Amino acid sequence: QVQLVESGGGVVQAGGSLRLSCAASGRTFSGYSMGWFRQAQGKGRDFVASITWSYGQTHYADSVKGRVTISRDSAVKMVYLEMNRLKVEDTAVYFCAAVWDGNSWSSAYWGQGTQVTVSS
Repeated sequence: QVQLVESGGGVVQAGGSLRLSCAASGRTFSGYSMGWFRQAQGKGRDFVASITWSYGQTHYADSVKGRVTISRDSAVKMVYLEMNRLKVEDTAVYFCAAVWDGNSWSSAYWGQGTQVTVSS
């Protein structure tokens, strides 16, 4: 059974940094893409970044490009989201997700989320 557990959220001032972590377990993730999504209060869930487990190919939303880096450590089955120069509009619950390469994120496994609050 796939489990994704996020950690690292918190309250940070605008301009600051946070590193989110996602502990993945329950299977091998070769052939999977790992992603980070976020959901602000009252809004839908938006794509932030993704990385392919096997090859490390990354994709970023335009809204975070240049400020965010996604990475994975296959040895310990961890996925990270390093966020810099945070903005108030980055405030959201951040979710980790895993999906078989080529499949829609709507069929992904999801974690419970971690809250990120950026204060002005």
